[in-house]
Amino acid sequence: QVQLKESGGGLVQAGGSLRLSCAFSGDTFTNYHMGWFRQAPGKGREYVATISRRSGFSTRYADSVKGRFTISRDNAENTVALQMNSLKPEDTAVYYCAADETLHKLIAPEETADYWGQGTQVTVSS
Repeated sequence: QVQLKESGGGLVQAGGSLRLSCAFSGDTFTNYHMGWFRQAPGKGREYVATISRRSGFSTRYADSVKGRFTISRDNAENTVALQMNSLKPEDTAVYYCAADETLHKLIAPEETADYWGQGTQVTVSS
């Protein structure tokens, strides 16, 4: 059974940076596409970024984070990271790591990835 564990959240001032990490276990990491999502208080879950499992590790970002966030993966360490720069108060949310063998299930709004972490809180103060 795949397990995902996020770390690295915290409190940061606007304009600052945080790096989230997600540790993958329970299956072959390279079989899975990986993604980050977030959920702010009183709002629905929002797509943040995805990275493919191989073939150059293609990445995709939500418009709201493009140019500020960078997703990466380390297939030797079975981890995926989200580097968040120039943080804004509207980035405040619980951030979740997700995994699926089908990329479409991470990207399509009507789909839900098979595996999710418990989340890590990111709070950006103004």
